[in-house]
Amino acid sequence: MADELQIFKNRIKELSVRSQNRGIYTYSDFLNLYEQTTLFETIKYGYSLQGGYPDAERKIACFGDEKDICYPPQPPITIICIEPLFAKFSDDLTHRDFLGSLIGLGIKRETLGDIIIKDNVGYLFCLDSISKFIIDNLTKVKHTSVYCSVCTELPENIFPEPTEKTIIVASLRLDSIISAVYNIARSKSSALIDGEKVFVNGKLTVSPSKNIEINDIISVRGCGRFRCTEILGDTRKGRTRILCQIY
Repeated sequence: MADELQIFKNRIKELSVRSQNRGIYTYSDFLNLYEQTTLFETIKYGYSLQGGYPDAERKIACFGDEKDICYPPQPPITIICIEPLFAKFSDDLTHRDFLGSLIGLGIKRETLGDIIIKDNVGYLFCLDSISKFIIDNLTKVKHTSVYCSVCTELPENIFPEPTEKTIIVASLRLDSIISAVYNIARSKSSALIDGEKVFVNGKLTVSPSKNIEINDIISVRGCGRFRCTEILGDTRKGRTRILCQIY
């Protein structure tokens, strides 16, 4: 594990140096939240993260400064639409079904970004380099025959509206807010944080006492994501009312 981490650090350092020396953009594979945290800790500036849409979880690191290169980064991301050939006879397809079928083709996870599902159709973000292979070879998801094609943009209203919830907390501590949002004991929210399951704005956070700010996005492995959008004021007992959007 330590060797893999060092290999990853060396790789992103190499991409950063190559970008600086040649005055070009260089791009990583798709990074998960743990890898994004390592990136933040290893390289402080000179890159951006893009996943194909604003709230993507898996993202590509784009090394280079637009001010120097004079045009914005163009990450090598293709969107593939994966839809059942016969919708009437299709299984109810899940994220796990789509991902499992892709991995079953021998595709490496780092070449794949997020998968969004709408009306039993999957929209996959992947590296340009693997897109043709997927289109030519992915013919079945679970027991359902599928057809793959390049999608130039996501359909409208593909993302469900977040659920709004007002929580009341004694403080803006991370463990307190997670406990209130998911209706779990504070000890369990602390255990999730200690177990490296919680990310704030894409960065792994292991401090239960970290204070959360408005518009922070908190990702909790196994639970989902939410955003604190507004402080509504204090209760008569001096506790704080916060409006959250749960995804």
